Amino acid sequence: MKATIPAALLIAAAGAGYFADDLLRGASAATSTIIAKSNCNIKGNISIETGEHIYHVPGQEYYAQTIIRPEFGERWFCSEAEAREAGWRRSKV
Repeated sequence: MKATIPAALLIAAAGAGYFADDLLRGASAATSTIIAKSNCNIKGNISIETGEHIYHVPGQEYYAQTIIRPEFGERWFCSEAEAREAGWRRSKV
């Protein structure tokens, strides 16, 4: 049976400028994977190994496989300047 996503989660995500990218794949992924609006496409990821706050821009090597999980402190940025001001560094690859 496919789980449904609570309306409150969708409304909150939409209100924050986000939408779930995996609604068609089920609630388990939707509750942990949220992607940003098209104008906020810089992925702020926290390294599992080092705890570093690293951002990825479209076109970089690991951009496509990077998943943002807000529940772990990861987030989206609308500009590189915004990411740097928040203390994140650009991915080296």
